[in-house]
Amino acid sequence: MATTLTAPRSLVSELQSRGVADARADATSRAVYSSDASLYRIQPAAVVFPRHLDEVLTTLEVCRERGIPFTSRGAGTSLAGNSIGRGVVIDFSRHLNRVLEFDAESRTAVVEPGAVHATLQKVALAHGLRFGPDPSTHTRCTVGGMIGNNACGSRALAYGRTADNVTHLEVMTGSGTRLRLGAGDAPSSAETNALRSLVGENLGTIRTELGRFGRQVSGYSLEHLLPERGFDLRRMLVGSEGTLAVVLEAGVRLVTDAPHKTMVVLGFANIGDAGDAVTAVLPFKPTACEGLDSRIVEVVRSRKGLQAVPELPGGAAWLFVEISGDDAAEVADRAAAVSRIGVAMDSRIITNPAQAAALWRIREDGGGLAGRSPAGAPAHAGWEDAAVPPERVGDYLREFDELLLTHNLTGFPFGHFGDGCVHVRLDFPFQRHDGAAAFRAFLTDAARLVASYGGSLSGEHGDGRARSELLPYMYTPAALSLFSRVKGIFDPDNILNPGILVDPEPLDANVRVAEAGPLRSGLAFGYEHDDGDFSQAVHRCTGVGQCRATQRNSHTVMCPSYVATLEEKDSTRGRARALQEMINGSVTGGAPAGHKQGKPNWRAPEVHDALDLCLSCKGCASDCPTGIDMASYKAEVLHQSYKGRIRPASHYSLGWLPRWASLASVAPRVVNALMSLPGLGKLGLRVAGVDQRRKIPAFAPQTFHKWFAGRPVNASGDRPPVLLWADSFTNNFSPEVGKAAVRVLEDAGYEVRIPEKPVCCGLTWISTGQLDSARKILHSSVETLTEYAEQGIPIVGLEPSCTGVLRSDSIELLGRAEAGKVAAATHTLAELLAQTPGYEPPSLEGTTIVAQPHCHHHAVMGWSPDAALLEGAGASLQKLGGCCGLAGNFGVERGHYEISVAVAEQQLLPAVRAAADDAVVLADGYSCRTQLEDLSERKGIHLAQLLDQAQSAQRSAKP
Repeated sequence: MATTLTAPRSLVSELQSRGVADARADATSRAVYSSDASLYRIQPAAVVFPRHLDEVLTTLEVCRERGIPFTSRGAGTSLAGNSIGRGVVIDFSRHLNRVLEFDAESRTAVVEPGAVHATLQKVALAHGLRFGPDPSTHTRCTVGGMIGNNACGSRALAYGRTADNVTHLEVMTGSGTRLRLGAGDAPSSAETNALRSLVGENLGTIRTELGRFGRQVSGYSLEHLLPERGFDLRRMLVGSEGTLAVVLEAGVRLVTDAPHKTMVVLGFANIGDAGDAVTAVLPFKPTACEGLDSRIVEVVRSRKGLQAVPELPGGAAWLFVEISGDDAAEVADRAAAVSRIGVAMDSRIITNPAQAAALWRIREDGGGLAGRSPAGAPAHAGWEDAAVPPERVGDYLREFDELLLTHNLTGFPFGHFGDGCVHVRLDFPFQRHDGAAAFRAFLTDAARLVASYGGSLSGEHGDGRARSELLPYMYTPAALSLFSRVKGIFDPDNILNPGILVDPEPLDANVRVAEAGPLRSGLAFGYEHDDGDFSQAVHRCTGVGQCRATQRNSHTVMCPSYVATLEEKDSTRGRARALQEMINGSVTGGAPAGHKQGKPNWRAPEVHDALDLCLSCKGCASDCPTGIDMASYKAEVLHQSYKGRIRPASHYSLGWLPRWASLASVAPRVVNALMSLPGLGKLGLRVAGVDQRRKIPAFAPQTFHKWFAGRPVNASGDRPPVLLWADSFTNNFSPEVGKAAVRVLEDAGYEVRIPEKPVCCGLTWISTGQLDSARKILHSSVETLTEYAEQGIPIVGLEPSCTGVLRSDSIELLGRAEAGKVAAATHTLAELLAQTPGYEPPSLEGTTIVAQPHCHHHAVMGWSPDAALLEGAGASLQKLGGCCGLAGNFGVERGHYEISVAVAEQQLLPAVRAAADDAVVLADGYSCRTQLEDLSERKGIHLAQLLDQAQSAQRSAKP
């Protein structure tokens, strides 16, 4: 029996005193680690971030001594709830994440358990190799997590499961025995000797119930311990979900990455027919055979920020088949043969790599894209990866659809049809008082159904908290007893991940969404797509963890602060978890006097800690497949927290910047001179809450509006009018951008107009959470702009963040009825030029452009029209992802400077340093250009300036 220390100290103090440097029990850490990608939430007692294996072993020893549960965690992408627990959650991904050895000749590698799949893959691909299993979460999932679940991915048909690709494991059992396990017989120990006897007594049960088909992942894979399989304990431990041993190191087998790949898309009338076709496809030895139907394709087509879906062959369901090999001609012949199989309605061979990548992206993002059901309701995991023998998948899909109708549920089935594995998220009615009961009823019926097909409750995600209770539907009492006895041998005190697989917790206990009630009253934003419910909005986060991807060459934005700190609380998911905990009332630390328990504590320090480094870049609004908009949630929290209270100094200085700029425009030279006086500028920054390493931007000697008013009238009745909206930044700081835009638009054939007086969108008030003031400002501005929108006059915005406010935030603050016309009439410069009949951009042949799209431009409007315009003009374009790091007021505020610079170093600054001297750095955002000037010797220019300069050069070159 595990014992408690005779003189117990706090758990964290005990761990630290024994050499575990980074052990935390603060409310923020406990909140953000309370859930994973599953439906479940359980706050841990502590979170540990081991720097070396000794700290792992010490933590496990303390847990054994105290009888405290120990849960291993990688990226927290578990969909079944197998990486959360009540005791210590140990995060391997922070420090124990290295590829320790790589041997191209033997095609093997050795990794630490927290090594991210993509990190290993990057090393392997450089040598023409790959780690075969490739889960859709490969950009952030860890190899240790893959071992825990026996992960497979899309290409398991060719490369096998994780269990098939592990060469050795070094583990520590729950009883404290350290084992190094390779191929063949396991070393002698008390555990292995007891296990050998147990297997010998139960050969019949193991041979008849386990290992019946490739995707039978549920339970323990005891078939690997059969005599004819060499008592392979290494493979048996793969898929045991951290309940038997803790992985300390893993050796993995690598395979050759086939040089030639072709994608064949087969069309069918329905998803059942697609499933039936699997048996006709498999003889062609595909690398992958994935299925989906029109339900999920329509979601992709309707979502902003997602790439367009390439043309699909006829039908309402499709198989994506990948054929690969060493010989291009042989691959082409095999792909052509697949395209001609008689069971498909239609087919298409995809030879364009970009189009193939776009289609595979749909599959990779499936778990997130399916976060809303076909009925438009939130959809959840819980029954997301059941598998049946591949030859029966078509019939299973038809009967599964009937089961959904019976339970009045909808979802998007998709998955690895070639392996018989089907993924789905369902709109369980957790908002109803009987929602948990409905959840239980469906899962019970679904378990009966899959068992009737000889299938597995889980095909690759593990049983976890969602399905362990259902194992009796799949296995006999003899098999279940065998699982329990195996657990008793390896973990006699039930320390490792208790409540999973053996002696499971109820599947409807600790369901996160069921515990969170709606939050609709007193909100500033409308949350139009979430039925006005802030709770539903933050619960959009399903935990797939795409925000944890750290590839620095990505064209995405999300999540720049996580890449800088690698702290879970600084990921979009971590922030969502903190907000979810606030809503269900478990985050109340530092609650102000009079705070009512059960009400959300908007001022909770844990929530503000998690949100502090959110740049409000809105990258998650487009890059997160679930549609999380953390910038809006942060603004709501700041609004609720400071409503009627004294705010931080920066909220008055930076949040009211357009107001101060308007005053300064009366005498800009005087203001600039005062701010340049020794000492006064620094004092002003300190008082304003601004980091003193920042420069005070100079006000323009003449605003854009004054310049425009003084220029000769250039009206012509035969030119279509356009309203050029010069925001506060363009008007007061960068009027040269507005002047260039006027010339570009006039060259494009427009009569340029501007509003009679400057129009502000309220962006700075929004980003600092002053939403009542923002609403008043927006109301006045939208009222002014509506006059033009109703006349059919397009409105062109120059500052991307301000343009984004008119396109998106205005509707959330004012409602679609009031702001919808202006939102629809508002365009970026590139969007308008793309729609202008006969417009030809000036030649940019020979021009190299390093482009930093503004985050809001990327997230709200999309930057593809800009890219098309530049490439169409002949430019050589290098499009950067990530964020510049300044992000409006964020990088200017005291306490954010280091993170701001670290974010700029992710992509922007390295690209600028590497750029040729004659390269153009394109940055439409005022904050992006300011960051460049602050941190580099280069200056950025706006698209309007680039086109204006090119037009001028073109005119000068004409004889």
